[in-house]
Amino acid sequence: MGATAAAEPTNWTGYLAPRGFVDEVVAELGEVIAVHDRLIFADGPPRPSAWAQNIWYAPLRLPISSIGEAAKALRALQRNWVLYAFHLHRRAHLIEEKLPPLRPKRLPFPTDLPAAPLGSWTLLDANTIIAAQRCSSPFPHGELEFAENKSAPPNRAYVKLWEALTLAGTRPGPGEVCLDLGASPGGWSWALHETGARVIAVDKAPLSPNIAALPRMTVLRQSAFALAPEEVGPVDWLCCDVVCYPQRLLGLIRRWLDSGLARRFVCTIKFQGETDHATAREFAAIPGSRLMHLHHNKHELTWMRL
Repeated sequence: MGATAAAEPTNWTGYLAPRGFVDEVVAELGEVIAVHDRLIFADGPPRPSAWAQNIWYAPLRLPISSIGEAAKALRALQRNWVLYAFHLHRRAHLIEEKLPPLRPKRLPFPTDLPAAPLGSWTLLDANTIIAAQRCSSPFPHGELEFAENKSAPPNRAYVKLWEALTLAGTRPGPGEVCLDLGASPGGWSWALHETGARVIAVDKAPLSPNIAALPRMTVLRQSAFALAPEEVGPVDWLCCDVVCYPQRLLGLIRRWLDSGLARRFVCTIKFQGETDHATAREFAAIPGSRLMHLHHNKHELTWMRL
């Protein structure tokens, strides 16, 4: 085999959209240079994109003439790679077979973020690889899967909270107070209680009986929007997965921010009908904010202020 061709820098950034949300990523980015199924390339350094599930930083162009040369070129850069294939699937997978295998496992909660770098690559054409050694997510395609509890929580909504806290690198602890707004049927309340924290669950609808009966659980049967911060007092975490229009949630969050009574926030912004990009930008503009589309989100974003 001849010498491997040198990698060439591009002036691109890659954005991998979640399934079904390519339009949301393109709307955030504005002008783009190419859309390959869910992989979007735009000129220049990374732009803010809450909807992108994984961002490919400073991708390289690797000219290749064979499957073996392609694998050798990737291995020369680093060990761990994940393939995103949007065409030329057989050729791409033959290259993938010559790379060190990835064996992702369902992770327990809590868990630490992987420390090893994980690159992403694709075949742009039969003789060109685009490869990013560094990505925004340490998980393949930004997809984090958990070993779920199939018996205790009343629904699967809690995995969104698990994912948000894992990516944030922090979580409630024993002795902390967590306010769960719009708590019914209690999935987030259960997950917060499992950390050892004390939970105040607020909803007009009832919690599942097994959740309401947990020892550090206080249940308030009233609307999350009618509850004044002063009625609750200081809380360490304000968590909210309530179904409402984004502007209504923004008003609730601003009321709590103005009160100074909540230290940390984890909230789901749910879109009904068209995506409300304007309100999403208002959330993102709140100082200290982090806005993202989690793997376990649907037509919604997760907003955190930690």
